[in-house]
Amino acid sequence: MASGIDTVIFDMDGVIFDSEILVLQAWKEVAERHGIAGVEAACHECLGTNSVVSKGVFLKHYGEDFPYEEYKAEMAEVFFSHASGGKLAKKPGVEELLKYLKMRGFKIGLASSTREVLVRSEISDGGLLGYFDQIIGGDMVERSKPEPDIFLEAAKKIGREPKECLVIEDSISGILAGKAAGGYVIYIPDVMKVPEEVREGITAELPDLSHVIGWIKEENRR
Repeated sequence: MASGIDTVIFDMDGVIFDSEILVLQAWKEVAERHGIAGVEAACHECLGTNSVVSKGVFLKHYGEDFPYEEYKAEMAEVFFSHASGGKLAKKPGVEELLKYLKMRGFKIGLASSTREVLVRSEISDGGLLGYFDQIIGGDMVERSKPEPDIFLEAAKKIGREPKECLVIEDSISGILAGKAAGGYVIYIPDVMKVPEEVREGITAELPDLSHVIGWIKEENRR
């Protein structure tokens, strides 16, 4: 079904880095300081989306006068105190998979809803920048995931049709975006279980990135 894949496009948060849980913990700390109820539900709704959509989610939950930018800055301070300078934990199997793909001539893209400057900073701090042929941040496309724009742009920059690309995602928004772009989609579960109706039509669900090499080998034998 997916034989001949030579391009893999990764999401970053929750796929390459164990960052989604750290963002959630940082928001919980800010919420506790300020008496903000139900922040976990708001955060789950934001998974995979860009900053504009995330702000809209928080305003929907807490009202138009919610000081989102102020609280987000506090959250970021907490987050980066644990994550900056290469301290952000990588997901199991990520370096092994990237090395395998690079050695075998795969094109490798990164399509993250996070702003490009932060994506490049975190990827660089993690020692992974050299693996990626193209990096697309959420501020480089008009529409956020779950729209397909970011994966379409990544495929275009790499020089492939979306249908020739394997997308690796962990969130509802990311999976929907990958499917809408027309690519093959592998779902790697992270902090929030993706419902069955969203997983319908994906190419595979694997427990972590360490299983992707075997999956690619098997598919490319067909």
